Amino acid sequence: MDVIIVQYIIIAVIAALVGLLIGYLVRKNISEAKVGQAEVLAKEIVEKANRDSETVKKEKLLEAKEEIHRLRTEGEKENKERRNEVQKYEKRVLQKEESIDRKMQSLEQKESNLTKKLENVNKKEVEVEQIIEQQHQKLESLSGVTSEEAKEIILSNAERDVRREMSLMIKEKEHKAKEEADKRAREIIGYAIQKCSADHVAETTVSVVNLPNDEMKGRIIGREGRNIRTLETLTGIDLIIDDTPEAVILSGFDPIRREVARIALENLISDGRIHPARIEEMVEKAKKEVQNIIKEAGEEAMFETGVHGLHPELVKLLGRLKYRTSYGQNVLKHSIEVSTLAGIMAEELGADPKLAKRAGLVHDIGKAVDHEIEGTHIEIGMDLLKKYKESKDVIHAMSTHHGDYEPQTVEAVLVTAADAVSAARPGARRETLESYIRRLEKLEEITNSYDGVEKSFAIQAGREVRIMVKPEKVTDEEMHLMARDMTKRIEEDLDYPGQIKVSIIRETRATDYAK
Repeated sequence: MDVIIVQYIIIAVIAALVGLLIGYLVRKNISEAKVGQAEVLAKEIVEKANRDSETVKKEKLLEAKEEIHRLRTEGEKENKERRNEVQKYEKRVLQKEESIDRKMQSLEQKESNLTKKLENVNKKEVEVEQIIEQQHQKLESLSGVTSEEAKEIILSNAERDVRREMSLMIKEKEHKAKEEADKRAREIIGYAIQKCSADHVAETTVSVVNLPNDEMKGRIIGREGRNIRTLETLTGIDLIIDDTPEAVILSGFDPIRREVARIALENLISDGRIHPARIEEMVEKAKKEVQNIIKEAGEEAMFETGVHGLHPELVKLLGRLKYRTSYGQNVLKHSIEVSTLAGIMAEELGADPKLAKRAGLVHDIGKAVDHEIEGTHIEIGMDLLKKYKESKDVIHAMSTHHGDYEPQTVEAVLVTAADAVSAARPGARRETLESYIRRLEKLEEITNSYDGVEKSFAIQAGREVRIMVKPEKVTDEEMHLMARDMTKRIEEDLDYPGQIKVSIIRETRATDYAK
């Protein structure tokens, strides 16, 4: 049984192997047939592709040949056009060269002609110069004057004519300007002075205290001079007790200390008790009284001029000017007058009257302490005003009133003018005899130094100088130029209050005697 099963299995295995072999052979034949068909189909595709590529190649070659032919045709056409343009340019260049050649020939011909003409002109110039020289020689021989002398005569005549015309023009313009300016100035200044009234007190360096009797002199001197020494020590003032009946003279350069001594001495005399302790008490009391007077004087000046808002220290300094004089003129009164004049003129001219009044009131503030601080009263005043915060316009207006700085505003000019008007008013100031005489002598010396001046006289207290000129040396036209030169030199060389009038007189006299 088992053998049969084994046989069946072997037969099955053999059958399976045979089936596999037969399947393999069949599949091999089928695959080989398919491969053959594929190879045939591939050959056909390759052949078709070759044929198509040949066709495309031929078409592209034809297209390339056509494009080349087209480009060649266009290039030849463009080259032809460019050749035509080049030929046109060549023709134009040739034409221009021919034109330039013709012009060059014409220029050469003209240059040749000009050269010949220039030679002729040079020859003519030489001939003309010779003729002119001959004429000059003939003229010099006929006139008896050389060409240089004739030139000088002509120039001098021309200069004289020009100076004459210039003098006439100056005279005419000055006359018109003076008429208008004098008229307006007289109106303004007259109106200002009319509205301003200030008294002037001429003070000196001494004060006089009247005594009830001469016995009081001994009491003032005291035992062994102790009273007078105490008073002089405390006040810094010299007491002069001489033979003047019933009077004691107080001498000192500081008016405030002199006022303190005067008040203290008068109080001692009225009190009757005169001894060192009482003197010291009265001097202290007098100092306080003077300080109150100074403050009240400053406030009164502000009220009188209408100026407000000054720093308290400036008010005190302003009050100190009550005891300060300039050429005998009280400086506080002078400041009030300058403030009033400047304010009135500012109103008339349409300027700022408040600024003008303020600057006019403090324009001499530096004189309150100029004996204590070095420098001019203008520089001291500027420093004080800066210190107490016054405005730049006020400082500028006060700084220009003596010409130390150039005025830049109308108010500055008005303060300067008001200061001059106040100082130059007759009776406002006085000079020492020596300085007065020196000023007049210097004025006459300046005017006598001019050529053609016969003599000159300073008159009207030095406010006018009259000059007599020689008529044969100074003409009527030259008088005006001489007057201008003299005024300029007087302004530069002299210091004087107000203004000086220069009058030149030229007269011709004919004298004969009847016999």
